[in-house]
Amino acid sequence: MKAPLKPKSLPALLDAYAGSLPKILKMGIGPTVAGEYLHWDQLRHREPPPGLNHEEWWLGIKLARTPHFREIPLKDASGKPFRYSMPDGVLRILHEIDSKAGGRIELPEQITNRETRDRYVVKSIMEEAITSSQLEGASTTRQAAVAMLRSGRKPKDTSERMILNNYRAIKNIREMTKQPLVPETVLMLHKVLTAETLEDPAAAGRLQLPDELRVHVADNATQVIVHAPPPAEQLPHRLEMMCGFANEPDDGQSFMHPIIRSILLHFWLAYDHPFVDGNGRTARTLFYWAMLSRNYWLFDYVSISRILKDAPAKYAKSYLFTETDDNDATYFIIYQLQVLLRAIEDLYKYLERKTVEVESVEKHLKSVSAFNHRQIALLSHASRHPGAEYSIASHQESNNVAYATARADLLELEEKSLLIKRISGRKKQLFVVPDDFQERLQKIA
Repeated sequence: MKAPLKPKSLPALLDAYAGSLPKILKMGIGPTVAGEYLHWDQLRHREPPPGLNHEEWWLGIKLARTPHFREIPLKDASGKPFRYSMPDGVLRILHEIDSKAGGRIELPEQITNRETRDRYVVKSIMEEAITSSQLEGASTTRQAAVAMLRSGRKPKDTSERMILNNYRAIKNIREMTKQPLVPETVLMLHKVLTAETLEDPAAAGRLQLPDELRVHVADNATQVIVHAPPPAEQLPHRLEMMCGFANEPDDGQSFMHPIIRSILLHFWLAYDHPFVDGNGRTARTLFYWAMLSRNYWLFDYVSISRILKDAPAKYAKSYLFTETDDNDATYFIIYQLQVLLRAIEDLYKYLERKTVEVESVEKHLKSVSAFNHRQIALLSHASRHPGAEYSIASHQESNNVAYATARADLLELEEKSLLIKRISGRKKQLFVVPDDFQERLQKIA
């Protein structure tokens, strides 16, 4: 990761351009440029307004931003607080997310129906578990990871173990959204996330110790340190402070938007880097806890790591922009808001496509009685995946039903010749999609 160029401090700029202040102030420079909240490393490549050089322009922007900053309890290693602001672009995206993820919105019946809802929640958890782990180095393919999670088989290697751990941790936090966040909960989540994946197994579920080497982030080209986490001695107190921040009520005297608080909780854990490994996965899991605990229920279906994985350099740079510009967390907030909005929009597209697919299968099966919603969903999947294999355990996991229910579903489809039953190792039953599945489906319909 190449470090962004660090700008001069505001006092240094004021000293250098004191004589230009009347000119700069008269120009009415705002905190953004054409709606963009630019870092110095970006601004220096833009054409400045007539009569100003780049540093004078930057000084005008910094002066416009300063009155709107709000400090948060998080402090850097030197004791300087982090802060953020709420430019118009942030307010616009927050409004969009609020309207799509918090209220009662129109969704396809297949999603809002209690009988089918679990299947989509399971898919989202799997997607987040896989891509969050891949962000941290897991090399397993999505197809292999999904097969592992659905079948319930043991992981083959550390990458698959990371994904299984992530899957379990995300499922756990959905049961904890009514509880306040305490240090013990954070440590428990880390232990689940990193079980059997660390060189030192004892490091799972505990903070780094003072005699352990703290992880630093360096510029790839120059090897200059761009992020040095706080000393290990500070970690217990900082974790207490973080939990207190996470639990602050939204109706307090100093209001902070719940989504902003969730994003800053994500940033806080990642900045403190309190564990030997698994900090990113823990931070993203805490983000989900914060969103779901504040009734942003649509995030039961949304995977942010899938978006972050598409552009990991931008994710890293949003941290570095914050650290190199006077602890201004607005950069991280804006990037994460853009990720959330894209994830929600992608979910809507997926739901539209899924609705069409399900309706298509339902149309074919209208003349067939006794197929339930789980069987119809499996038939829809089978129509797009010739040769796919289903086990009782995978059908059970995908639909969150009892073993007997899953077994009955598959045996009925086998009886109607839509699946072929085979016996695998240790007499395990597999139900396979036949090559002529579409023809068989048409015959039944």
